[in-house]
Amino acid sequence: MSCGPKGSEEPSIPACSVCGRATELFELPGRIEKYCLECSADVATSILLATEIDVAKISGQDAEDLTLEFAELSSRMLERAQSAHG
Repeated sequence: MSCGPKGSEEPSIPACSVCGRATELFELPGRIEKYCLECSADVATSILLATEIDVAKISGQDAEDLTLEFAELSSRMLERAQSAHG
């Protein structure tokens, strides 16, 4: 009986939606994608940062530090995704 890709007897191992690693995956509330532990932490942090940036801008506060942190986090996630897929 075939469990994985056509002609394979090994079950398919799902991969992280960001980095593509086949490892234990986690779900985040409101997301359909699944992430490895490292990527799930970064995605959750990016969601919180985006929310805090929006709140700061709406209330007229300076969001520069939050924006810089968001950019660094995004860059790190992009590097991880590119190294896994390239």
